Amino acid sequence: MAIDWELDALLSLNGEVHEVGGGLWFKIVAYKIKPTHRQPHGIEYCLTLHDQDNKRLFGIDNAHALKKPRKGPGYKRIITFDHIHKGEKVKAYAYRSAAELLKDFFDFIDAEKKKRGIK
Repeated sequence: MAIDWELDALLSLNGEVHEVGGGLWFKIVAYKIKPTHRQPHGIEYCLTLHDQDNKRLFGIDNAHALKKPRKGPGYKRIITFDHIHKGEKVKAYAYRSAAELLKDFFDFIDAEKKKRGIK
């Protein structure tokens, strides 16, 4: 069996909490699960960025279902577990790989730091 180095890197970060400047901090939870049709990647994950008051600013996770709203007759209700929280908004996230998940998460952290003038 081939080793999935990207997945191993993500899983090795399980439980990590780090301050990134300006009072911002992140937490990563990621562990293996039995793959299902709802979580076919075989991992459960939750990556969150918080401010100094512990308010979640951003998160990517697959902890619960995200139902797409109905859009007329015959619309199939599609349920996805992979999604993004940004403030009060929640939208679907297209999970591609463990490496892309980490890149997307840290890109958001970098953008938030830039927006706040944090180096």
